This record gives sequence, C-alpha cells and structure tokens, in this order.
Amino acid sequence: MNTPDLWDQTSGVYTAAEISAHAPLAERMRPRSIAEFSGQEHLLGDGRILRSMIETDSLASLILWGPPGCGKTTLAHIIAAETKSHFIFFSAILSGVKEIRETFREAERYASRGIRTILFIDEIHRFNKSQQDAFLPYIEKGVVTIIGATTENPSFEVIAPLLSRCRVLTLQQLEPDVVRRLLIEALADCQRGLGKLSVSATDEALDFLAAQAGGDARSALNTLEVAAGLAEGRVSRTQTAGLKVEDLNGEPKGQGVITLEIAQEALQKKALLYDKGGEEHYNVISAFIKSLRGSDPDAALYWLARMLEAGEDPVFILRRMIIMASEDIGNADPRALQVAVSALQAFQVIGMPEGRIIMGQAVTYLATAPKSNASYVGINSALAEVRKSGALPVPMHIRNAPTKLMKEQGYGKGYQYAHDYDDGYAGQKCLPERLAGQKYYEPKGYGYEKSIVERMEWLKNRKDRES
Repeated sequence: MNTPDLWDQTSGVYTAAEISAHAPLAERMRPRSIAEFSGQEHLLGDGRILRSMIETDSLASLILWGPPGCGKTTLAHIIAAETKSHFIFFSAILSGVKEIRETFREAERYASRGIRTILFIDEIHRFNKSQQDAFLPYIEKGVVTIIGATTENPSFEVIAPLLSRCRVLTLQQLEPDVVRRLLIEALADCQRGLGKLSVSATDEALDFLAAQAGGDARSALNTLEVAAGLAEGRVSRTQTAGLKVEDLNGEPKGQGVITLEIAQEALQKKALLYDKGGEEHYNVISAFIKSLRGSDPDAALYWLARMLEAGEDPVFILRRMIIMASEDIGNADPRALQVAVSALQAFQVIGMPEGRIIMGQAVTYLATAPKSNASYVGINSALAEVRKSGALPVPMHIRNAPTKLMKEQGYGKGYQYAHDYDDGYAGQKCLPERLAGQKYYEPKGYGYEKSIVERMEWLKNRKDRES
C-alpha cells in the first residue's frame, strides 16, 4: 500500500508534527480544508456540486480531470478530511493488481467498522484495462469510494464501465491572480511557508512567478523557495541551473528580498516586456492580428510565441483568432472560421504545452487564407441603416400568415417560393420598400467570394432576361 507517512491515515490530512521541515514548499503549503483551498470555485463555491456533496455527505466516486498543479490531490485529501473517511493513496505508476487487492482487503476491514474508505488513485489514466476492471466489483459493493486524478481526457483513458460509475469533475487551470495569492500566503505563513526565512518579494517578482507558472501552483511555490534561497544567500547564482529545493545551503543570513532579477534567476527564464493589463498587452495582440490580416505567417507565429512565452491566456488568443476569421477572411475562405473554432475546441481538450501546435496550425492557416472584410462591413452597414431608419414595415409578401384573418389582410400574398423556380432562385426582393436596391454585402473578387460574385451576377442577369 502506497500511503505517504506524513498523512494521517484516518482523516487524510497533514498532522503538523509529521510535516518535515525539509519537505518542498508546495507540500508544506498544501491546503488542509475547503476554507484554505483557492481556485475551482465552479466546484467548491456555495451551492456548487462538490461542496454540496461534501456538506451533505453524499459523496460519489469521482474522477478529477485537470492540468498539473491545479489541486487534484489536495482536493482528494480535503474531501477525506471533511467527510471523516479513511484515506488511502494509490499510485498508478507504482502499483499493480496485487496491490489493488491488498488495498481493498484493508478497505473491507474499515467498512466492517462503519468507516468509509476513500481510495485516491493518482494518474488513473496509467492503469491498463485489466487493472481498471479490478476496481469495479468493490465500487459496486460500496467497499470504497474512488477518487481518480488524471491530466488526460477520461473519455479516452478510462474504461467505459468505470467511467459510468464515476462523476467526472473538470478542474480548471489556476488563474495567475490565484497563484499570486498562494505565493503571498507562503511568504507570510511563519509555520509552513517562507516566513521563517524573513524574505519578502517585490510586486514585479510575484507577477512574474505567477504568470510563468502556467496555472501550476506546485511549480510556482517550489520556484519561490529557490528564489528565497537566492535572496537569503543560501545558494549562489551559478548553482541555479537544475537546482532542487534540497540543494539549498545552510541557514538564512537575514532579511532578503526576492526581486524580479532573482525570480528570473530561480526560474532560469527572463521576463518578456509584456504587461497583460497595460500598453504592451494591446501592442502585441494588435501586432498579432495585423500580421494575420496582412497575410504574414512568420510575423503571426512570432507574435503568438511572444504572447505564449509571456504567459498570455491561450483562450484569449484563440477567441481573437475566431473574430479575425470572420472579420478579415469571411467568405473569401468560409473554412477559416471552422478552423479557428476547431482550434479553440481542440485546445480545451489538449491544453498546453501541446496546444501550441494546434494554435500554430490555425495561425498559419488564417495568415495564408484569402482575405475579405465584406461580411464585417456588411453587418456594420446594415446596423447603421437600422439605427438611422428605425423599424421599417416588413413587406406584405414575406410576412408570416398563421391565421385566416392575417391571410385575408394580405399577409404572405404574392410570395414566391424559391424552390419552385429553376436554380432555387425567384429573384423576389425582400428589403423594406424604402430601402429597395440598397446594398450592404459587396463580396470581393478573390478567394471563394469570387465564386459568390459570379453567382450573384449570373442570377441578376438571368432575372433581367426573364423580365
């Protein structure tokens, strides 16, 4: 059985006496209750699904799906503590079917005493089909409540029978402001955090560490600990490459300040000039969109890389790409919008770092696609007309006539059903009378819109010949 010694076996929480002073900062700062947990409000906010399960003691078997460092393991321990359950930690990397059976025998002993067992399975996606099958009868009997953690899509990695017996909860990547708060708490907590080192950090350093963490609280906290060692002089600048927390030397040498330079040294990464809330944010996203619009795939990829490297939210970038696909490409290549939307959906399944490949493909497609803003100009022109003209009457021949009275009043009279005519085109005008002949959509003569221009011209000429 693979249960860490520093966890209390019954409650599933840290006992203060058992926490090693040499444990990584991320372990020392692990939240011990819902009140201490940050992020995932969509699951733990008032009235939300997971909080309700815990408060009403109606816990079901769960699969927690989310990126690294978002709190999956911590949540499992907190759930065990809040529900007063026996907690067993089980690693899919280190364990097989034999260990599974031994674990269930232990769970049965606790069940005979009326104590629920929560079996936490770390990286459940690494179990093969036969190993996952072994869980099924014990879940059915109620011997254990399983909480599985995975960074991979459960639909692909967890067998259907097990998936049907578990509730899948999706955890989100932690926002930089949440990570920043965790860093501040670690600096202030004298018992568990870095308060004992008498270190502080500048706002620039905290912003940098939070942005570069990629939503991974574990990574951010452990980098903070290395930075604290630098600030206190317990490690030299030449030692930081490949440094681990246990490599820090000696005792603290007094008050230290983690500056941006020290944070960069600890992470072995320089901060790019990119203020997500300021001018440079707008400068870089503007350069990106204008590169796409200007059919310059190399520049578009460069600006994309600048934003990703600086910690910009990839979903923000993808949303802007969807807008660009309609605004600047439109019907010159109708597939561009499909590519942009598919890129967003694929990214939400895959995440980073592989998501950069999806974004790169979409960027190069949009940049090299033929361009037309005719649809964008068209809707803006139509909106301007509506604001100027007001609610003009709908022509009688295209009004709906669901009642006898409305038919008697002429609603729908004279309407020409397009499919009754050759090529599905009757040529009947549908604008209000005051706007007859008005044009809002003027397709360009290139890309797929060249075909649209040719078809509309052909239909117009045919109608003129018939009249």
